[in-house]
Amino acid sequence: QDIVSKIHSLYPDAVIDIDGEGCNFELFVISNGFQGMAIVRRQQSVLKLFAEELFSGKLHALSVQAKTFAEMEAKRSHLVQLEM
Repeated sequence: QDIVSKIHSLYPDAVIDIDGEGCNFELFVISNGFQGMAIVRRQQSVLKLFAEELFSGKLHALSVQAKTFAEMEAKRSHLVQLEM
């Protein structure tokens, strides 16, 4: 819940999926706030929210995938369903 709250403080429209346990997490964040940002800048902006936790060791590893809603929709439209 702390992770979601921190991300929403910077990206209020974010849809967030968290995978992991303990002190290792993978975040999937979708927000239009990433529009026009390079992939690395997106990741840095989210990771910066957790600088204290990463420095203290409370979080050991945090992986971030950050996309806009349009990018997710475009990705979804490229998926092809195969029937056998």
